[in-house]
Formats: sequence, structure tokens, C-alpha cells
Amino acid sequence: MPKKLLKKVFPTPEQVQANPSLAFLSPLFSKPNLWHLNRRSVARAFLVGLFAAFLPLPFQMVISAFIAFYVNANVPISVGLVWISNPITMPPLFYATYVFGTWMLDTPATEFNIELSVDWVMTELNAIWKPLFAGSITAGLIFGLLGYFGIHIAWRMHVMSNWKKRKINRQKLN
Repeated sequence: MPKKLLKKVFPTPEQVQANPSLAFLSPLFSKPNLWHLNRRSVARAFLVGLFAAFLPLPFQMVISAFIAFYVNANVPISVGLVWISNPITMPPLFYATYVFGTWMLDTPATEFNIELSVDWVMTELNAIWKPLFAGSITAGLIFGLLGYFGIHIAWRMHVMSNWKKRKINRQKLN
């Protein structure tokens, strides 16, 4: 895993604590696993972050950080993964989860035009919320679990590769 690179990119807990605007995050420093880069906390972070990325709700980063805090996952990674659903990827992502939800619930897909207005949300969301949430939550769980197990497998393969390299280096020295 690119552990050294991530350590360079992510802020340290001390840097976050020193920022006065982030003082409300002080409870995050009571659990060291929330900042450490180990297999378990990173795998949990992928589960949490990918799940939250598929939620069609505002404040996905807050939701991700809250869940990460309670499941002892790496907070910066889980919050960063939420940005998979950014303003550019949200329309196709949520349309795909809507179609997936209609397939799961065996309901017909309705045609709609997306407008970024409160009036549209109040009228159209009432018609599409069930398949949208069913598809989003299911897709979030599927991709979150794929990320969780994928990190475990990739981390293990990386560790085994390093063991082999060390074994070869030791044999060369002898």
C-alpha cells in the first residue's frame, strides 16, 4: 500500500488540532485508529466511505466521518472517498442507482428531467425516492464491501510481496 505517500498527503492529528476552525474535531483524537494507516482501519474506511458516497443525501462527508468514528475507521480516507460522488459524477451515479432500485423493486422507471431547484426536488423526489434509496443503499453496501475485501486482499498481497523481497535479499547476503 502507498502508506508513505498517504502519510505525506494527509494532515497529522497535531496539524488538525492546531487549526482553530477544526477544534470541534477534538473527539477524533481520543481514538488513535482514526488516523493510523493499518489494514483494518483502512479497510473499514473504504467500506464507510464508499457506502456514504452512494447515499443521495447532503452532508455525505459528515455522515462518513460520523460512521468512521463509531466503527474505528480511518477518518481522512473515509471522508476522502465520499468525493467519488462529486458534482460531475452525481447525475450518472444516482441515475444508475435509481435504475438499479427500480429493477430491485420491480417497478417501472419513470421519465424525469433533472432541475436543480427546490420545487423539482419536492415534486419529483416524491415519485422516485423509494427506488433511488433502495438502489443507492444496496449499491453502497455492495461497493463498500468490495472495497473492504479488496483492501484486505491488496494489503495482504503487498505484505507477502515484501516478505518475498526480504527473503531474497537475506539469501543474497548469505
